[in-house]
Amino acid sequence: MAGTDRSRRAVSSADSGAPAVVLVEPQLGENIGAAARAMLNFGLTDMRLVSPRGDWPNQKAINTASGAEAVLDEASVFPTTEEAIGDIRHVLATTARVRDMVKPVLTPRAAARRLRQFHNRGERAALLFGREKSGLHNDDAARAEALVIVPANPAYSSINLAQAVLLIGYEWFQADPALEEGDGRLVRKGAQAATQQEIQDLFAHLEAELDNCGFLYPPDKRPRMVRNIRNIFTRADLTDQEVRTLRGIVAGLTGRRAGETAGDE
Repeated sequence: MAGTDRSRRAVSSADSGAPAVVLVEPQLGENIGAAARAMLNFGLTDMRLVSPRGDWPNQKAINTASGAEAVLDEASVFPTTEEAIGDIRHVLATTARVRDMVKPVLTPRAAARRLRQFHNRGERAALLFGREKSGLHNDDAARAEALVIVPANPAYSSINLAQAVLLIGYEWFQADPALEEGDGRLVRKGAQAATQQEIQDLFAHLEAELDNCGFLYPPDKRPRMVRNIRNIFTRADLTDQEVRTLRGIVAGLTGRRAGETAGDE
């Protein structure tokens, strides 16, 4: 599959630090193609697909892209959402409804301002878009630090996948970077924002130890408990050093118990 020269030039001139667009289990090739077209309209070129239905590349997606084939050429395909955002620091999840989660809820305009802040600090961000019929599952939404909801007519608030990409892409493109100066965020010298992979490794470490000590019990309540714990840390805007410190705390607590047992023996 080859994109047109025009679309390739547009991709090469786009902002490489712009947020990634992650489509989770998209069902229709036409929606993927229309999303690619919406992305390129507003300088978004990093498309990531999580388990798209059917074969990929998809001819219907190519037909619908209408000049934005280069975005499809460069699109990455992943088996899971976790792998799709492994190198990402900040994740915002689009949704049609407020979830049973304690998270900030943003309009597309507010989300664009936040994305510009991340961009100005050199921190990669991603936008999660869910399935056409059911949206994002709770486990995917739980990976995000904030939710994005498009204000719409409450009597008819259904928005097509590509339309959602277009709306948020427009706000991203229109956001004036100069308005985000003076952010005031302080990060210790030598520290960098933790990547999603580092945070996922922290979760795996912590949850394994919580399983070992019996905290995540009973089994039927474990998924909700895990989501609540993860939400605490996704809201914290952790640095890589803070993640290492937290993992050291977990290791220290479990290691001390092991040491005490060894001493008793």
